[in-house]
Amino acid sequence: MTFATLGLIEPLLRALETLGYQTPTPVQAQAIPAVLAGRDLMAAAQTGTGKTAGFALPLLQLLTMEGPKVAANSARALILCPTRELAEQVHASVAEYAQHLPLTTYAVYGGVSINPQMMKLRKGVDILVATPGRLIDLFRQNALKLNQLQTLVLDEADRMLDLGFSEELANIYRMLPKKRQTLLFSATFSDDIRLLAGQMLNDPLSIEVSPRNVAANTVKQWVVPVDKKRKAELFVHLMRKGRWKQVLVFAKTRNGVDALVDKLQGLGINADGIHGDKPQATRQRALDRFKSSEVQILVATDVAARGLDIEDLPLVVNFDLPIVAEDYIHRIGRTGRAGNTGEAISLVCADEVNMLSAIEMLTRQTLTRKMEPDFEPEHRVPDTDASGQVVKKPKKPKKPKASGGGGKRNLGKWVDSGEVAPTEPSIKPVRKVPVFNTGPRKKK
Repeated sequence: MTFATLGLIEPLLRALETLGYQTPTPVQAQAIPAVLAGRDLMAAAQTGTGKTAGFALPLLQLLTMEGPKVAANSARALILCPTRELAEQVHASVAEYAQHLPLTTYAVYGGVSINPQMMKLRKGVDILVATPGRLIDLFRQNALKLNQLQTLVLDEADRMLDLGFSEELANIYRMLPKKRQTLLFSATFSDDIRLLAGQMLNDPLSIEVSPRNVAANTVKQWVVPVDKKRKAELFVHLMRKGRWKQVLVFAKTRNGVDALVDKLQGLGINADGIHGDKPQATRQRALDRFKSSEVQILVATDVAARGLDIEDLPLVVNFDLPIVAEDYIHRIGRTGRAGNTGEAISLVCADEVNMLSAIEMLTRQTLTRKMEPDFEPEHRVPDTDASGQVVKKPKKPKKPKASGGGGKRNLGKWVDSGEVAPTEPSIKPVRKVPVFNTGPRKKK
């Protein structure tokens, strides 16, 4: 099968040839004909399997062949993304595919001045890529009208719910014209996402080209048990032992990112970090330097897990395991992309055993453990498996308490801001699914 047999027009085929695209991926082969036929679509595929081209190519063709010229302050197609990084990545891909077409594209997101974005939208754009919050801001300031909208794309909709955009999605739903094509693409389909699709899509075609929540088989994964206080020391040891050239590292909190970057820089290692507290320009500069190999180690929170597209990235390290198990798939999906192989190493301490168990149950595989000499943990990481069971050692009999009131006082467990208490790491945050009020039905 070729892209030509899918019915794509010559300017798109020329762009794909320039980009080196030869044969469609499974999700592209199924999605492109469905979108060209005007169907609503919900598609699940692992990250790195070509989802963006799966919706962008047919969308560009439909806009070229159909519909009136875009009006001022309007958009004919809207692609919603959960993060600024992903919005930039999606827009860059769309612009490459559209290089031989008479269409305009633009991306809007928060963290930067809204005024240049308002100016750009005055003439209207054919395809607008946006994060939910900034889209609503532009709409409320009358800088954007959606009455001409033909197609809505929800990219990584599960991540939008994870980040708490349920209310924004409900508001956007009310802003849209009733008659439109809606496409929902995601790496994973939770039950919440299926409920959301049932509310926003009309008789959708469902595509699932890989099993739910399964990590790419091109990524070799393993776990290194270690005490929490020695994680940074172990990371530096492994980096020097393996002579790592380019590594993407994920930490759980913003403070964790900054602390690890400071530690590495103090050892003379070229490292940088990105998280939600840093300005967009700073984050983009760090990412650009990492892509060009000016920075050896890039440390990030999960804000970057789905927005990074780095060619031939060999290694991802989970310095901390993610609180939400699904984020593990997206983190390690930054390597082993487009058929390349990659490695994913997780440094796991005893406090994270329930997170590890949740990941193994989600991915339906028991991760191999490799003990690093001289870093064996004092606090043992209990055994886990893909069934979700944690094998605990038998409890030692309690010693009788000494008489008198000189015992230790229990002051409770202190938890840093942004962290989860060690006793509750497996609890997944509750995600609200927007409920769209379509008004009372008229009696027949």
